[in-house]
Amino acid sequence: MQDDYEFSNTEALNLPGFIAVESGEGDVPVAIAWTLPDGGVKHTLIQPDETWLEDDVASLGDYHADELLTMGVSVSDVIRELEADYHGSTLYSANPDQDEAALSRIFEAVSATTFVSIVDAGTLYSDPEEWHQQRSEMFSEMGLEPGRAEHDLETLLKLHVRWMDDDMLAD
Repeated sequence: MQDDYEFSNTEALNLPGFIAVESGEGDVPVAIAWTLPDGGVKHTLIQPDETWLEDDVASLGDYHADELLTMGVSVSDVIRELEADYHGSTLYSANPDQDEAALSRIFEAVSATTFVSIVDAGTLYSDPEEWHQQRSEMFSEMGLEPGRAEHDLETLLKLHVRWMDDDMLAD
């Protein structure tokens, strides 16, 4: 797992946990990223489970199996790391249904029970529709690609801090 970037002066913020799972066709997880309460981010490519590669409708998106097998971490390591950070917690996602489906495949690969719940991140804000709109615009402004786990998290974090500063969080 990579600890990627951190936002400055966030130690006292106690940010919510955000998660994004990048998937190929058939909800095959290829990358995962989540935030830490201090604004740090963990992200990694995921080594595909053998059963995922046997599925005719599954694809690995923009990745090749060799790339994921070489550069990714095992499903069990992903689960272990996520559990250390968020066991029994609620995590927020801009695409909760998609991320929950991909996360389910991760847990099913090792016959584990899901220990986090995923909720729409828009519920954190006073105007969820406006929040989703601003987030979509932020991808263009920042030159980021929607659907990439680390890009999704970067927009989630930056927009959360902006809305927090503007006192736009839901009560």
